[in-house]
Amino acid sequence: MSSDWVCQKPCPYSQKMETRALGKSDLEVSTVCFGAWPIGGGMGNVDPKQAADTIHAAVDAGITFIDTAEGYQTSESVLGQALKGRRDSVILASKLSGPDHSEKHIREAIENSLSALNVEYIDLYQLHTPQPKWPIKNTMEILMDLKKQGKIRHIGLSNFTSDQTQEAMEFGPIISSQPRYNLLFRQENPTLTFCKENQIGVIPHSVLAKGLLGGSYKPGHTFPKDDERRLFNFFQGELFQTIYEVTQQLEEWAKSHGRDLIQLAIAWALANSAVTSAIVGMKSVVQVQNVAQASTWKLTSTDLSEVEAVIGNLQPEWIKDQTPEDLPYRFGSY
Repeated sequence: MSSDWVCQKPCPYSQKMETRALGKSDLEVSTVCFGAWPIGGGMGNVDPKQAADTIHAAVDAGITFIDTAEGYQTSESVLGQALKGRRDSVILASKLSGPDHSEKHIREAIENSLSALNVEYIDLYQLHTPQPKWPIKNTMEILMDLKKQGKIRHIGLSNFTSDQTQEAMEFGPIISSQPRYNLLFRQENPTLTFCKENQIGVIPHSVLAKGLLGGSYKPGHTFPKDDERRLFNFFQGELFQTIYEVTQQLEEWAKSHGRDLIQLAIAWALANSAVTSAIVGMKSVVQVQNVAQASTWKLTSTDLSEVEAVIGNLQPEWIKDQTPEDLPYRFGSY
């Protein structure tokens, strides 16, 4: 997501941010979740003061649900510094990243996250990806022990299928699922249906499709080496051109309703009754101001039908072309 988003109108926080219960838990989370991948440097370097200002603006705007991960480069430590004295104002979610789900690594990872975040507990601790090499029974037993110790309050999953989620549920309560889900990429629809049926809160990531739904990038744009978006198929060639033409039409539709493409993308995700909170990456105060307004937009059934007509048969695949050298970008999205 670019740092040059602008509001078409002044962006006062005119309405209080809505909150919703996350699954069967006692957590009441803001309907917009602060995605902390960008402030950790995953989409280009971010000045520490700018990162702190962004986090503070988000919390002040009522975006008090924050999602980070072990694998989000410097994200956890940036949050730890920015949130000093404000721990009680936020709900923190982090993740166990990477392929190592051994007990040794899990226990080291949670201690590292607690230290970096400068907290005594994490509200929601998630498995970043399924790792079939490690029996989920064993992994869940370790997480349940961490919960018993008070180091984590709840357990969630990220990028798990319905079947994988069902298996994990056999060994402990799962309160949330974090699938990739947005206007353009909807391959995870079955997961959302499963979660709704089982009262599992859905907190989709990549709601702006890495900026495709941000309106700032045109075909031919070249991302710098420290920006993971250079690795995605949908920012390249004919596919980028096709998607861009559709997003331009969506932008015009949003403008006709006094909004913009970013707010449409967020409002669309929140219009799905299975979704509890939409994760949106932000790295500037201006972005926060605009995103905060999206939560106030309630799309009608007519709105949703008109949006579908614009998208038509566009069903792109999500492919990330990585090499071992691209390891720092492994955990941004899947």
